[in-house]
Amino acid sequence: MPGPLDGLLVVALEQAVAAPYASCRLADAGARVVKLERSAGDFARGYDAYANGSSSYFVWLNRGKESCTVDLKAPGDLALVRAMLAKADVFIQNLAPGATDRLGIGSAELRRSFPKLITCDISGYGADGPMKTRKAYDLLVQAESGLATITGTEHGAARVGVSVCDIATGMHAYEAILEALIQRGKTGRGTGVHVSLFHSMMDWMNVPWIAHEYGGKTPKRVGLAHPSIAPYGVFECSDGAAFLISIQNEPEWNKLCTDVLERPELPADPRFATNNNRVANRQATDAAVQAALGKMDRDTVARRLDAAGIAFGRLSELADIAEHPQARFVEVETPGGPLRIFGRAAEFSDGDRRAGPVPEIGSHDASLRAEFGRKPATTGIN
Repeated sequence: MPGPLDGLLVVALEQAVAAPYASCRLADAGARVVKLERSAGDFARGYDAYANGSSSYFVWLNRGKESCTVDLKAPGDLALVRAMLAKADVFIQNLAPGATDRLGIGSAELRRSFPKLITCDISGYGADGPMKTRKAYDLLVQAESGLATITGTEHGAARVGVSVCDIATGMHAYEAILEALIQRGKTGRGTGVHVSLFHSMMDWMNVPWIAHEYGGKTPKRVGLAHPSIAPYGVFECSDGAAFLISIQNEPEWNKLCTDVLERPELPADPRFATNNNRVANRQATDAAVQAALGKMDRDTVARRLDAAGIAFGRLSELADIAEHPQARFVEVETPGGPLRIFGRAAEFSDGDRRAGPVPEIGSHDASLRAEFGRKPATTGIN
């Protein structure tokens, strides 16, 4: 069945994670995505070899694309790219700041030449400001944005275990491109989008920022606990199983105490009477919950929490999630054979989106050069 973006051509001069995330979502929705790579390929191809010999990052983010190797210093290949852009609906790029302008394919110039084109530039720190030319990578931005200072434990800051700044940027780029496509449908004109790793994460940092700036409460690193809700954290059962339990309001707290912990007197204790009081007395709150749960095995705890309507989640290992009853998978064809990976978060009533194959380096060189009328560059260097 055709996807909602069938017929759209996306040209992606991309590497690593953020831009490929956005273009992968467009490909999943049916857009034709031409991925432009150096002769050595997107450097994310070399991040690891866990996916049947391919990089786990590359397989995750580059399914359903066509790969074309280009040397942007060669006039013939630059002309090839411009020929693609003349027919494109969307151009995505995350080269070093200023690189496309120096090549004559900067976004503003392209939109003047091709008024219907939507351009999306992805950078580390944005289009303006004193750091606009600085290189940026996920972990650096986790630190620069303040995210690392609220992640970890009292013993020190920590990295979020996935490339959260890159992923956030890819998500923001994808939603902005879709917004621009809707706008073009009304006006007939394309628009320029600029998304940065830093600003993507700063958007997500608004809650701790508001707490610090206006509430006078700088969130502390609390590990597997919530900085402003209690009890909300990890507790162990008598058999060693660990659950995270989340209490969102006073009726839930009363129900937890009465129906799960069998401690109906706890809500009357002034230390535990409100969420603010429980947060102020977190150590005592958690100790009271742990003392009761520590006498029960995992099945008893899970059964009581379910019956009481209390939100909880087990502390899963990576080995556990493959067998998780809620997990959804898609099969992706890779150069080394098919892989089963976790599917997208979104589901659609008209059926699943097709996950196309992962391309080898330059696997579409011949067909794309034939279509857009340019022979390969002679240097092969980018």
